[in-house]
Amino acid sequence: MPHRTLTLDELARQLGRDRRVLEKMADRGRIPGRKVGGVWQFHPTEIRHWLEQQMRGYDNEQLQVIEETQHSEEVDAEVPVSSLLSLETVQVPLLARTKRSVIENLIEVAGRTWQVWKPAEILKAVMDREAIMSTGFENGVAIPHPRNPVPDSLGASVISFGRTLSGIPFGAPKRRLSDLFFLVLCKDSRTHLQVLARLGRMMQLPDFVDRLREADDSRTAYEVICEADRQVSEK
Repeated sequence: MPHRTLTLDELARQLGRDRRVLEKMADRGRIPGRKVGGVWQFHPTEIRHWLEQQMRGYDNEQLQVIEETQHSEEVDAEVPVSSLLSLETVQVPLLARTKRSVIENLIEVAGRTWQVWKPAEILKAVMDREAIMSTGFENGVAIPHPRNPVPDSLGASVISFGRTLSGIPFGAPKRRLSDLFFLVLCKDSRTHLQVLARLGRMMQLPDFVDRLREADDSRTAYEVICEADRQVSEK
């Protein structure tokens, strides 16, 4: 997203939503924006943060719209997650017992690609994001990521995955433990939102989380993820 403010029409196009619906939401304070001279203006960063939280409750169709409107040239639209994930960025088991050690280990795993240029800065950015609100879900999956893209810290966008030997406290709702972790590191907002939307759709597949939890090694986990990525595109 550009750094200038967005008009209501631009926002509608970016979100794939009806302009009138968005205007009503803005009038009711349900979407971040401000009126200047009677005209609504929306800051791209505020919209991205708002949309990221909204997506946690979206169904498959709503997430598909986000994928389509936020399409990035950096990924294959058919398999956006697999585009940024490789066998070398999957670690099962992931030997970590705390939130910080999970994130540290996942950054190290992502670094096998030689695309992680500033691991300390990425660690801080991810931990700062977790301090605002956990990226953990009730189903045991967590998707740690920086609050904002980190283009200067990466050579290219990358995803790493790890499964810990047992669940750990990660701040998920209802104090549920987390054991499946996707670290998402993107150079731009469009890639970031597209990947989050696809992961959300993958988590809604009936057996994805269970199969991922049953994967005994890195290769099996990688194959489960790639298969789910393809399956979503075929729906």
